[in-house]
Amino acid sequence: MSQIKMLVLDIDGTIFKKDYKATDRVKNTLKRLCEDGIKVVLCTGRMYAATKLIAQELCLTTPVISYQGGLIKNFCNGEETLLEKTMDASLARDVINELKKRGIFFNLYINDVLMVEEDKYLIREYVDARNIEYKVVGNCDGMDLTGMNKILAIDDDTQLIEKLQKEMAEKYGDKLYVVRSTPRFCEFSNPEATKGNAVKFLADKWGIKKEEIMACGDQDNDIEMLLAAGVKVAMGNASEDLKKIADYVTETVDNDGVACAVAKFIGEKYAI
Repeated sequence: MSQIKMLVLDIDGTIFKKDYKATDRVKNTLKRLCEDGIKVVLCTGRMYAATKLIAQELCLTTPVISYQGGLIKNFCNGEETLLEKTMDASLARDVINELKKRGIFFNLYINDVLMVEEDKYLIREYVDARNIEYKVVGNCDGMDLTGMNKILAIDDDTQLIEKLQKEMAEKYGDKLYVVRSTPRFCEFSNPEATKGNAVKFLADKWGIKKEEIMACGDQDNDIEMLLAAGVKVAMGNASEDLKKIADYVTETVDNDGVACAVAKFIGEKYAI
């Protein structure tokens, strides 16, 4: 009998393939887990509005963790906010100025609304894949940045993003959480807005012990999420740094890695 009571899942590259869809096998696995009372929690860097739609599509009823842990909301209970950690407005302004100086495109997420200064292919490509709306606000220099959930820098040059993450993490130290969520994305958020902190928050709320938690992810922003779990699973397509801290490397997302891991650690009956 498995002791796992909580399964925490990243979305992109973990349950969603490159076409931004989960396979029927993975969907059915999650449905069976929920039917047996295991709490299946989505834990993502995505904005809440988009994450909620995915949770509903997957027939989940648990609160969702969005913005790398910056916002936990219970969409089944009147949109109740359980936890929120936004960025300091002056630090957000500083990050924006630094990105402008470097000529790097960025998304702003303020009170769960996605905004950009200019309409270009990077934002259109981003929202088309995720089925979300955005606002073009022009120059944001005079904008009120209160309620900033996160800032996302995007560039097709993955080496530039890697360099940006290292330099900005060093610059801001413990004042901001700076992480790459994909090779093309660098995210900035409240230093307490981590997937690991959010997992611990829900586990404490539900009285679930660390050894009763299993987590699956694929990128560096999932490291803290895995470290908060008793069973740490990296996808076969995961970053090398994530694989290093995992207890187990499962199949790739294209080969239903989550379902395979569930079969191994929770029970084969769930992943038929």
